Amino acid sequence: MNAALIAQLNYENRQPPPVSESPQEIARAEWLYNAAEDLLRGVSVTFQRRMRKPQGVTSDQFALAVDEFVNKRLADCEIGTSALGWLLIAAERGQTDKTATAELLGRSDHPLGKLGEIAESLLEPLADDALKAQAEDDAA
Repeated sequence: MNAALIAQLNYENRQPPPVSESPQEIARAEWLYNAAEDLLRGVSVTFQRRMRKPQGVTSDQFALAVDEFVNKRLADCEIGTSALGWLLIAAERGQTDKTATAELLGRSDHPLGKLGEIAESLLEPLADDALKAQAEDDAA
């Protein structure tokens, strides 16, 4: 049996990762997904716990993280096409180029794509405090 066939069989027979069912983890995952969606729509994500400074991720911080991600892929020669050029040309014409965008961002299994991954990586360290802030607001 060749290696490709073995790899294909392993892929087809793999089990989904274990799913955590704790209410805290479900709430955390929902907050992360919803906050990532907000960032993808251009909305900053902010919250404040009692007696503490406001926290969050601005839409500008998200855009900068996406810029840094794509620049790193370009610098590492992970992109073999003129995707950035085509994306800029399309934008100048008021059009979109999903093919160029997909090439620049790369593959992702995240429901919101690579942008969702980037957004969640920025939001992840804030999730617990965000949930605590929601609980504080609900208790008030």
